[in-house]
Amino acid sequence: MKNNFEIKKTDEKARLGEYTTAHGSFQTPNFMPVGTKASVKGIDTDSLEELGSQIMLVNTYHLWLRPGHKTISSLGGIHKFADWKGPILSDSGGFQVFSLKQIRELSEEGVKFKSHLDGTNKFLTPELAVEIQETLGVDIAMVLDECPPGDCSHDYAEKSLGLTYRWAKRCIEAKTRQNMSLFGITQGGIFPDLRKRAAAEIGELDFEGVAIGGLSVGEPKEQMYEVLSYHPQQLPNKKIRYLMGVGTPEDLVEAIRNGVDLFDCVMPTRSGRFGRAYISGQKPYINIKNAEHALSDLPLDEDCSCKACRKYSRAYINHMFKAREMLGPILMSIHNLHFYMNLMKAVREAIRLGKFEEFYKKEKVRWE
Repeated sequence: MKNNFEIKKTDEKARLGEYTTAHGSFQTPNFMPVGTKASVKGIDTDSLEELGSQIMLVNTYHLWLRPGHKTISSLGGIHKFADWKGPILSDSGGFQVFSLKQIRELSEEGVKFKSHLDGTNKFLTPELAVEIQETLGVDIAMVLDECPPGDCSHDYAEKSLGLTYRWAKRCIEAKTRQNMSLFGITQGGIFPDLRKRAAAEIGELDFEGVAIGGLSVGEPKEQMYEVLSYHPQQLPNKKIRYLMGVGTPEDLVEAIRNGVDLFDCVMPTRSGRFGRAYISGQKPYINIKNAEHALSDLPLDEDCSCKACRKYSRAYINHMFKAREMLGPILMSIHNLHFYMNLMKAVREAIRLGKFEEFYKKEKVRWE
């Protein structure tokens, strides 16, 4: 496969880079807003672009079940369907398989489960996962993997790792679209020997990028950070490194310090819907629903230039939540995504200037 990733500069383990796709390029480190059903909750694509988003993630599992990958293809593909002109990465459905563990059956061939929509039996194989993503027309596709829970045993994690590796090879064989990148995924839980093995096995396969899977799935944060202290460096240096489903701003700078390039998480929008706003300054966040904000004419963040902070006060957004108006969560989601995009921009500038460690220390202090 062609290597679409170029490292522009490094600062210790942190990397400044660029990844090129058929629908343009994105800079790294970068964060992908999660558009589960081809839509980032409450945010239209014009707003995403205004916020500085360069790449968007969609959910293979949900789009396969509704409206269907073939339907989306007949309507012009995922970019036209979602009105997003930039790069799109899709997951493979592996995490949804993990979350449906009570109603699914794993086998060497694939995974059988019941649709959460209508209860019909579904069977997802590595080959079908690739076919769905190719049909959607995404720029970057993920292999189908099994994501074990964070508290699983070494024996379970080892068996799961073997299955993920065999599925990864089948995904490579199933791929037919030359202008779509395919990323492998490492598993291995919190076990150093399994993470080392996963890095070696997935790293030797013909992928254009490697994702770190199986973190932030129930294990203590300290254990996640321990894996991040060594595992990214085990992955191929010239390939993009993607940490799946993580996390808070603190998590992101921690991972970047250890060599991770790309992230996705529902955290900024989900937190926003529940009232948490990430801010600059001494505090890392506030809860807008707290009574202390009910009479405040301050913006969410005085150093922020997003639509929510330019136009509305904390008191107004607090009122929106109390009145259960949908505008409240929308404004909070816009603000949090803007915060994440600005964080990534600041990280890239710090790496470019060779000052990332200084930036990292200042950010970590805010979370103590």
